[in-house]
Amino acid sequence: MAGGTVRIVHAADLHLDSPLAGLAEYEGAPVGEVRRATRRAFVGLVDFCLEKKVDVLLLAGDLYDGDFRDFATGLFFVEQVTRLKDAGTRVVWLRGNHDAESRMTRHLRLPDNVFELRTQSPETIVFEDLGAAFHGQGYGERDVTQNLVRAYPPPVSGALNVGLLHTALEGRPGHANYAPATLAELLARGYDYFALGHVHTREVLSTEPYVVFSGNLQGRHIRETGPKGATLIEAPRGKIEAVTPIELDVVRWEHLEISLGEARNLEDVLDLVERSLSRATERASGRIVACRVTLSGETEAHAQLAARERLVSELRAISVALGPVYLEKVAVKTRGPVSEALLTARADALADLFRFIESARADREVREELKSTIASELSSLPHELVEQELADWEEVVASASRLLEAKLLAPGGGEEGGK
Repeated sequence: MAGGTVRIVHAADLHLDSPLAGLAEYEGAPVGEVRRATRRAFVGLVDFCLEKKVDVLLLAGDLYDGDFRDFATGLFFVEQVTRLKDAGTRVVWLRGNHDAESRMTRHLRLPDNVFELRTQSPETIVFEDLGAAFHGQGYGERDVTQNLVRAYPPPVSGALNVGLLHTALEGRPGHANYAPATLAELLARGYDYFALGHVHTREVLSTEPYVVFSGNLQGRHIRETGPKGATLIEAPRGKIEAVTPIELDVVRWEHLEISLGEARNLEDVLDLVERSLSRATERASGRIVACRVTLSGETEAHAQLAARERLVSELRAISVALGPVYLEKVAVKTRGPVSEALLTARADALADLFRFIESARADREVREELKSTIASELSSLPHELVEQELADWEEVVASASRLLEAKLLAPGGGEEGGK
């Protein structure tokens, strides 16, 4: 506690030694660096705590990634928190759904600067020298479906009160709804800060008091894009004055969606992609960048993009020249210009179907009617299969349009068997 200011770092969802998806088969990718990304991010977190003389590191669940059997993962964690012990930094953590599955949480002996919030019921850990109290309950099993926060203890009078909870609150896309709770229930506890884990996207839900998802420490796949890290809390005289995000990821995931409306040929496409990749590398500030590039829009270059092998090779050459940039995937969702003159000249079923699909794209009511008709036709199939097929209806319609467009613009115009 330097100068009377309590410094706390809130992190969650380390998922130590979890693999990064999408780069394993990439020729030339730094396999070792990618494989160790979650460890390197945690080392960066510990380094930050040491540099800033942090008093307490909070870990709001999911240190591990399920039932890992490699104790090297756990030993690595012990090594890092021992570095914090030597500097006088304490660690308060609770188990998340993945930790509840892990044998390491049951068998590893942790140094005495590490304090685990119990799993049977909520508890409070008080550090009187800091004037701070930490409240929470971990997971005793993976599937915790009951509301935990309702039983959290009242705040300690005169102390800085911080709650920890591993939860998706009332639900978040892509996250199981464990330990459900409402924001109002969290606010009602009367704490100064709620440190949340489980949701991998940083989110500040309230600032009076603070309720924060720190997000995960390191993105692991293309659905976890943008800066990842932790949160620094600074509380002079026991009152929170600053809550600051810290970027600690070592591999930055980016999904670049590039409209090719202005592109007339392949060279124009490559120029647009190069500019977009260059901006991504600048944002990453020297980190490895793992990118998905999605090309979209109506463009005169559409036909040239059909030579997929050449396109991917050209884009990879650009990424190599820019630095540590790796393409996880290249998706082409462009369309060529289909003139009314062409459709009039065709005057066949393919042209009529294209016109209908285009009208559906332009008119929501027509789209919904078409969706209802197709769902009815598929009603004999299992419900979950139909639901999955029609989940992203906008993309289904767009894909149909692109397919018909390719047929119309192809040599021969799809006349062989196209009617």
